[in-house]
Amino acid sequence: MSIRQRTGTRSVMAVLAVLIIAACSKLTPENYAKVKVGMEYAEVVKILGDPGECSAVLNAQNCEWKDGDKEVQIKFVAEKVVFLSSKGL
Repeated sequence: MSIRQRTGTRSVMAVLAVLIIAACSKLTPENYAKVKVGMEYAEVVKILGDPGECSAVLNAQNCEWKDGDKEVQIKFVAEKVVFLSSKGL
């Protein structure tokens, strides 16, 4: 195999890896639509994966999921969804 062929093969493999990683994002409109008010924190994590960041005050928790320009914010009270919003989905 020539150097040119190996370089071309590596480029194709790199592009495929990026596409696979991007396709694995759980921040999709379909997954966001599955999250409902009243749902428990563990159920949300099964759908969206672990949040990137959470902050808590007393019995309330604000969590955020981000992937590039996609963003989902969910407020939990007593481990249950009370409010959710999205941007870029």
